[in-house]
Amino acid sequence: MKEQLWLSALLANPSNGGLRIVAGPEDTELTDVVIEATESELPADGEGLLAVLTTPPPGTPWQQDALIRRRADRGFRALAVQEADGFGTGTRALAARLNLTLLNVDRPMMLAKACWHLLEAHDALTLSYVRKVAQSIEHHVEALPDLLRHLSSSVGHGIALIDSETVLLEAGGHLDPSVHTAIDFAPWLDVTRVGGGTAASVRVDSPSREGLRIAFFGDGLSDPQLRALAVAAEVAMPAVAARILIDEVAALSDTSVSSGLLRDFLDLSGTPDRDVERRMLERGWSTTGYHLAFRIIGRTRLDTLQLLRFVTRNLGTVAFHAHATTSGRGISGWHTFTEMPTPQQIETHIAALRELHVGARRLFNVATGVGSMENGPNGLAASLSEAADAARIAVNRSATGWFVRVDGLGLEQLLLAWTRNDTFVPAAESLLAPLRESSDELLSTLSAYLDNESRIAATATALGLHRNTVSTRIQRVQELLGVDMADPEARLALHLACRAVQT
Repeated sequence: MKEQLWLSALLANPSNGGLRIVAGPEDTELTDVVIEATESELPADGEGLLAVLTTPPPGTPWQQDALIRRRADRGFRALAVQEADGFGTGTRALAARLNLTLLNVDRPMMLAKACWHLLEAHDALTLSYVRKVAQSIEHHVEALPDLLRHLSSSVGHGIALIDSETVLLEAGGHLDPSVHTAIDFAPWLDVTRVGGGTAASVRVDSPSREGLRIAFFGDGLSDPQLRALAVAAEVAMPAVAARILIDEVAALSDTSVSSGLLRDFLDLSGTPDRDVERRMLERGWSTTGYHLAFRIIGRTRLDTLQLLRFVTRNLGTVAFHAHATTSGRGISGWHTFTEMPTPQQIETHIAALRELHVGARRLFNVATGVGSMENGPNGLAASLSEAADAARIAVNRSATGWFVRVDGLGLEQLLLAWTRNDTFVPAAESLLAPLRESSDELLSTLSAYLDNESRIAATATALGLHRNTVSTRIQRVQELLGVDMADPEARLALHLACRAVQT
């Protein structure tokens, strides 16, 4: 029994003989395919057919126009010939007007074989994909990305390693987010079609990481192609799972080495050591320049290796020279700058770290601390120590979204000392009384707003609220208290008052 054949499926086939559209409809359903050497050998009734000519077409424009018109008059939906790229503008416009798709094909017989695979020889198509997968697996690879690139190149379609949240690795293209969202992670095999996007995926049977799938994907793939690719994915899966395990062992070993190196560096307490300096340089860790450290720790039990994968995958969006490794029950990392950043640049990096923290909190129950900008080897050690202190404080700071930067702690602790006296506390309670009389939510929102440096978005994230809700509440606070929140002195007074009444 023949399958339906769509032009898009032929175009998506990597072994289509160099098929490409020159003019006319970009996709159409084809009832069958006829392959002949010359036009005279084609059937008189071409209703719904794709005609493939194995000899070059006529060279003059009027002869090419006549060829197009005759095929359209006889009901053909598409015509594939060599050198169709050389057809003139008028001939192309004629093909489009007559609703005939004109195609250029470099190797007509390869196109004929692709049509045969899709229409009748489904087992041969599957065998072809499986053979290509087997050949890819035989190649020596250094890591999982190399294996995926080999698989994609051999099979001719994109491939991705995914979980339910994101695309972890991909090669040969980009998996459409709508297709990724539609993939069913429950069954062993899944075939997904969303609009023109398609994917055939299989669950990865990995002892070290759960919830993974590998997916072959592409635009316009037909059902026979997807079924064949699903089998190919099953054949490729054990090699992918094995490579994941090999890379996991290598990553664990590398992480152990980097974690030990960081511990050795910190144990020196600023004392120069050539061996440690050499090992750090070999890893790309420079102790010269200016350093901004951060530390992420779990508020509950934490898989530090999984957290490290997330952090290293996203560090590139924070800073170019950024490093991280496991340290104790968390992750320690830092950014290195060759020159002292401007205050604005520092704030930009702090904001990026905050976004990294927010992203990590979607997957892990963590708190993050950020040290201050310091110079040289001793500065790196000092910033790492400050980040560790800030992280320990952040564990209990829900109002700041479990994110604390050490630069804000000195003033905060000083302000708390000022407000712990019998004179200030009654004044603070009187100042904030309108908020307590109206709603406790207003006081907690104001406190979080000031803790988060008067930023609506950060406050909304810390409190789990919509930005509009925070904006409305802050506006209500201004109305009840009769203060201008744009005034730094007013904000300082309110911050002091909030600290006093909430301590």
